Amino acid sequence: MSATPPAVDRRRLSEREKRALLSLLGDDTPTVFQAVRERLLECGPETTRWLRPHLVSSDPVVRRHAREIVHQVVQQAADHRFLGFCLGHRENLDLEQGIWLLAQTQYPEINADAYRALLDSFAADIRERLADEDRPLSSLAVINDYLFNELGFHGNEEEYYDPENSYFNRVIDRRMGNPISLSALYWLLGRRLGLPIVGIGMPGHFLCRFQSSTEAVFIDAFNRGKLLTRADCIRYLQQSGHGFEEGHLAPIAPGRALLRMCSNLLQIYADSGFAEERARFQRYVIALNH
Repeated sequence: MSATPPAVDRRRLSEREKRALLSLLGDDTPTVFQAVRERLLECGPETTRWLRPHLVSSDPVVRRHAREIVHQVVQQAADHRFLGFCLGHRENLDLEQGIWLLAQTQYPEINADAYRALLDSFAADIRERLADEDRPLSSLAVINDYLFNELGFHGNEEEYYDPENSYFNRVIDRRMGNPISLSALYWLLGRRLGLPIVGIGMPGHFLCRFQSSTEAVFIDAFNRGKLLTRADCIRYLQQSGHGFEEGHLAPIAPGRALLRMCSNLLQIYADSGFAEERARFQRYVIALNH
């Protein structure tokens, strides 16, 4: 009986195979490029080291192909990081870390630390404006004026289901988002300011809640920080057909908020027919539900 041949490590390329694949980067035949791309992607992060010199090639086809493959390699790495984060954390995860890891699955080259620093600067500006405020509702008015008037954040009503409403870097770049992303912005700034602000994951909408020892108010960040009472929220739930349950107005755990973001994107990509994105977000949703 013949011995079983050793398994071939598809991640390893011989120098000869590597040179052959790289020499084909200038071939614009779709089937050729697809084969080259698939083989290089099998090799993982090491591929980016081989392709870096080709990013500045004098041949525009080589540059374009090299950029596309490097982007996909980096995106794969971001996908693995976020999936590992989802699998390794429970409901009380670090929401901000999760939000940036999620954003990098679509925009792997972004500098999350730079965006964190920008949020820090927003909080510092608000803190300066709050120096003379000692009434909770007045503090919320100051935050709303800064975010929605001065910075211009607003809900994207015209393109509500645009995926970019869910990626936090694009929310900050474009100054608009959906209810959960804008509420997350409010939530994270509240944390920086030491304010008792939490997320409220109502069915069909997402809010924040500010609760002090004397009062509670709900904040609709999608509608420029409109302040709502408990009765307003109950009325919305009843009119929208969801009905009222006490849990609908309870604070949501960070992990459940991240799950809701991923579930929203899964639905958007499924409805749009993006099979690869749908499969990717199915993995995230399953991991966050484990």
